[in-house]
Amino acid sequence: MFSPWSIIAVIVTYVAGLFLVAQWAERTPAGRNTAKKTGVYALGLAVYCTTWTYYGSVGKAATGGMGFLPVYLGPTLGLLLGWTIFRRIVRLKHAHRITSIADFISCRYGKSQAVAALVTIIMMIGIIPYVGLQLKAVTGAFVQITENASGAGTSLVGWFSPIIAMLMALFTIVFGIRHLDPTERHPGMVVALAFEPTFKPIAFLAAGIFIVGSAYGGLGGFVESFAAAPPDLPMLKAGGRVRSWSG
Repeated sequence: MFSPWSIIAVIVTYVAGLFLVAQWAERTPAGRNTAKKTGVYALGLAVYCTTWTYYGSVGKAATGGMGFLPVYLGPTLGLLLGWTIFRRIVRLKHAHRITSIADFISCRYGKSQAVAALVTIIMMIGIIPYVGLQLKAVTGAFVQITENASGAGTSLVGWFSPIIAMLMALFTIVFGIRHLDPTERHPGMVVALAFEPTFKPIAFLAAGIFIVGSAYGGLGGFVESFAAAPPDLPMLKAGGRVRSWSG
């Protein structure tokens, strides 16, 4: 497997690349114009497909077949059919100078600070398990690809999650919440979020190529095994358990 330090070097290099992309978008006219493009904004929306979604989609496809599709169909249909609601939310945001979801909900109740505080607490508690899943997925991947390396991998596991969490927080602070002006744009954050999804399809393809190559000996072996599979193979139906077969 890979050296733990080489993996950390790749992560640091990748994050540094995101910082450079965000700085370019923040400080150059070309970068700010890029952030305004609809295609870039659409790519930025794909940020919800995080590490946990990557693992969850692959695992769900392996054990439940097409049951993984709602993870993607739900948000897609929401954006296609709910654009009038989103437009109204944007108008309210500009009219009331809203900077957060807590502000948005509290406006419905006369901008009550108590309501805003309650919403903030609920959101903070609700997001902790989600962030925990992200860190667990990243740490699990780190362990998997370094488990046969030197003992350094084991010693670094305890530090890995805090390092990733600090990098996430630092990036968000630098490019997302430096100012709370509701009229301010964050081109660096938008372009960086759009830059990330370009690697996610590559990651999916890389995983597929690796599985087909290592488990089936190539595309021909995969096609033969697929043809010999029983008709109730989980990947062909909406649910069920994984069943082994000989091909």
